Amino acid sequence: MSEQMVRIERHGEKGAVAELVLDRPSAMNAISTDMATALAEACAQLATDRGTQVVVVTSSHEKAFCVGADLKERNSLSDADLVRQRPVARAAYTGVLDLPVPTIAAVDGFALGGGCEIALSCDVIVAGEKATLGLPEVSVGVIPGGGGTQLVTRRIGWSKASRMIFTCTRFTGVEAHEYGLVDEVVPAGGARDAALEMAAIIAGHSPVGLRNAKKAMRLGFDVDLRTGLEVEDACWRATAFSGDRAEGVAAFNEKRTPSWPGV
Repeated sequence: MSEQMVRIERHGEKGAVAELVLDRPSAMNAISTDMATALAEACAQLATDRGTQVVVVTSSHEKAFCVGADLKERNSLSDADLVRQRPVARAAYTGVLDLPVPTIAAVDGFALGGGCEIALSCDVIVAGEKATLGLPEVSVGVIPGGGGTQLVTRRIGWSKASRMIFTCTRFTGVEAHEYGLVDEVVPAGGARDAALEMAAIIAGHSPVGLRNAKKAMRLGFDVDLRTGLEVEDACWRATAFSGDRAEGVAAFNEKRTPSWPGV
């Protein structure tokens, strides 16, 4: 029986929480060309789905979130094959990174190389205390190529990122939290439940507000303050004159739960 490799499960009211499950357990979710294609396709589907308000990336394997690139497949590739595969791999990682809604990675077990980069592509990382996170690429003659050199530097700063990448240090969930690599650490095996609980809270908020808040944060992060404030103003305007703003204010004054018109 062939594996799905990546699947989407729905949670909550109207399925607003999408669980993006890495589902290649026979290889501990090692990212082959086929799996990269499946991940990119799933992300493209979620990106255009107006009913999705939060995405939680999880794994079907209890001992691994994702162990990174499929090195068995990689060993069989010629240089020409590797050139052809590169856009496929990049589409998988950028697919997660470019999702327009809040994203949460639920990491238990191994999250190494490309697996760590998938987590880094999410807005929030929740990790089990015994998870193992690392970017070991330079130990096998490559570099983090799924966004790792850029994302981890932005997340924890140049010096900490340098140490992590150059030494190929592997962190437990607890150590990763202390290092600033993950945002929340929970008991081993509890990352998925904790991430889904957080997602349920997020999904109760304005869909328009969530998307525009993320857009403002992403577009304004690497620009000067004045430009960032202009980005924020544009996103504020896109939200302030929406049906969600009118409903949110009305619901607050009427002391009821909002019924968001949404995107």
